[in-house]
Amino acid sequence: MPFRSDWSDELCPIRRSLDVLGDGWVLLIIRDVLHGRGRFDTLRDNLGISEAVLSRRLRAMVEAGLLERVDYDDGGRTRQGYAATEAAAELLPVLQQLAIWGERHTPTPSGGGHMALIHEGCGRKTTRGETCSHCGEALVPEQMSWDKPWHGRRDRLVAAGELRTAR
Repeated sequence: MPFRSDWSDELCPIRRSLDVLGDGWVLLIIRDVLHGRGRFDTLRDNLGISEAVLSRRLRAMVEAGLLERVDYDDGGRTRQGYAATEAAAELLPVLQQLAIWGERHTPTPSGGGHMALIHEGCGRKTTRGETCSHCGEALVPEQMSWDKPWHGRRDRLVAAGELRTAR
C-alpha cells in the first residue's frame, strides 16, 4: 500500500524528488550510510528502526539508485552492507543544510550541544552546505566531518561506494 500519491511522472522536479526522498527514514539512512554505517544491524540499532521497516526502505533505496549493496568481510564470512551511490552523495548539501537549519531554528534539547560541519580540506567549520564558507571549495562527503558534542566525537564521512566494516 503506498503511503501517498505517485509523483514519479510529475513535471515539477520537487514533487519527483519527494517521490524518492519524501519518507523521513530515507534521509536518515543516507546520513548514516555517508558516515560509513551501512551494515544492516548498525543501521537498525543507530536509527531505532524495526527490521521490517528498514528492509523495505533499503530495498526501495537500492531500486531508486540511492544505495548499492557492497560485500564486506565479517570474520571470514562475506556479508553485504550498503554504500551511497553518487546520487546519494549528491544529497550531502541537502543534509548539511538541514543540519544548519535545525541548529538555527529548532531548540537544542538538554544535554545536546551544537553540531559543527568541518571541511577537512581546510580544517575549518563551514556554515554552508554546498561550498565551504571559509575557503569556497565544493563540499564532498570524503572531505567532511561532523562534530557531534552529544556523542563526544567527530565523525568523518565516507565517499560514495565506501563502507566502514568496523562497528
